[in-house]
Amino acid sequence: MDTCSSGDSRNAPGTPSGCPTDLNRPLVLNWSDEADCAAMACRLAALPALRGACIELHGGLGAGKTTWVRHLLRALGVSGRIKSPSYAIVEPYALPADASGAVAASDAWHFDFYRFGDPQEWEDAGFRELFAAPGLKLVEWPERIAGLTGPADLALDIEARIDGSRAVQVHAGTPLGLSLLAGLSQPR
Repeated sequence: MDTCSSGDSRNAPGTPSGCPTDLNRPLVLNWSDEADCAAMACRLAALPALRGACIELHGGLGAGKTTWVRHLLRALGVSGRIKSPSYAIVEPYALPADASGAVAASDAWHFDFYRFGDPQEWEDAGFRELFAAPGLKLVEWPERIAGLTGPADLALDIEARIDGSRAVQVHAGTPLGLSLLAGLSQPR
């Protein structure tokens, strides 16, 4: 079971209800197993605003970044194979509308910049246009593109522990991120 805690939830004027008022105060989670990882992905996928977010995933090799992305994309309705973009750098996905039709179909891109090394490749590959387009952006190894994008809405820092569990911190970097963080912080 994931355990959640966040900082002070008193709201400043203009801050959405339930949002932590301090962007630097993360939501702290413990994933004892992959089921906890999947549960957190499902909770986030249930928030309609997610489809317009940019999420950075930080953590070492084997931390669980791609596993979490797969769970998130499945929770958003993606069927078929969800590949790691390690060699292609980006994999696009079509997100279907939700069953009620309240959330429209949209696009998602899963980036893995582990092998990225040439800033000219950013321009040549059209990444600037992808990041400017509407849709969900999931970014592994974002430190390799530092300075080429704006702030991420959410950043997940995933640390693998010796016992197989994961220590996770979720940081908001924008008002949209604060809203998503508040949604994740709500009792289930």
